[in-house]
Amino acid sequence: MKKILSVIAGSLLFLSVTVFAEEHLNAALEHANAAVTEGKAGSAPKLAVHAKAALDHSLAASLVAKSVSKNHIDAASKSLQQAIDHAALSHVQPATKASEEAVTHLSAAKK
Repeated sequence: MKKILSVIAGSLLFLSVTVFAEEHLNAALEHANAAVTEGKAGSAPKLAVHAKAALDHSLAASLVAKSVSKNHIDAASKSLQQAIDHAALSHVQPATKASEEAVTHLSAAKK
């Protein structure tokens, strides 16, 4: 009986970790898309705000992600940091491109 309870508890923990990563991944993707939208509108400060929020969520998702998804999330985090750096210098076009790369990686991580 104890073994069955342990297996069930382990399964529930695994599922909750997966849900945790998925929630952060969804939030990161939402903010990354918003960063792209702001970049296309020419607003570096607003792009930076959304890119920072996306980066926070992608880093949280990366902590529990595994294999290929983790690689994409880490690549998205790198792109988001580049977007933030470019936006701080008011380089809207490179910041937008970096945000678009992040969206691509985050979308691939969801598959």
